[in-house]
Amino acid sequence: MPGKMICPTFREENALYDRGLTLIAGVDEAGRGALAGPVVAGAVILARRRRCGWLKDIRDSKMLTAEAREELYRAITSEAVSFGAGIVSHIYIDENGIAPATKLAMKLAIEAMSSKPQALLIDYLTLPSFNLPQKGITDGDALCVSIACASIIAKVTRDRLMQRLDTEHCGYGLGQHKGYCTPEHIQRLNKLGPSPIHRYTFDPVNSFRSLL
Repeated sequence: MPGKMICPTFREENALYDRGLTLIAGVDEAGRGALAGPVVAGAVILARRRRCGWLKDIRDSKMLTAEAREELYRAITSEAVSFGAGIVSHIYIDENGIAPATKLAMKLAIEAMSSKPQALLIDYLTLPSFNLPQKGITDGDALCVSIACASIIAKVTRDRLMQRLDTEHCGYGLGQHKGYCTPEHIQRLNKLGPSPIHRYTFDPVNSFRSLL
């Protein structure tokens, strides 16, 4: 019998509310492991007093269908206190590495919000550049509602971008696999070589550079 899907809770947010903090941003990324395109981060501040029926449907973005993510994206962006997205290109990733690129995307997402957060709940990482109370939570997108909301913002933003890039770099199927390492993607790389938006420092993209 398959295991029950984990539902994220407000446990981490409530612990910060008890400390008198109200503007708590959940932060997460999408595209960290992709072979092409940018890494994108989302940041979301939810209201402490919530009367949003859609919150019961919030999950880690990877556990949702594309249609469900789009619907929840609209709800989050309409009713959250604040939200933001940060995008860091494949060029920066190749020049500086995926970890610094991910942290930069998160920083940009936080700075893009109209409200300045008082605390951060982040999927796995911490951001020393912010002098704020913060906690990196392993599997935070599955456990923490604010981080799960941020994962949806990041995923939908990146998926939409990859759909647009698919029209500019035809033949790779970017609109379907979104740049991740799928058998179809590897087959296209083997035939066409890397595109200008592939991450040349990532395996196995670097092994196809001779096809350029």
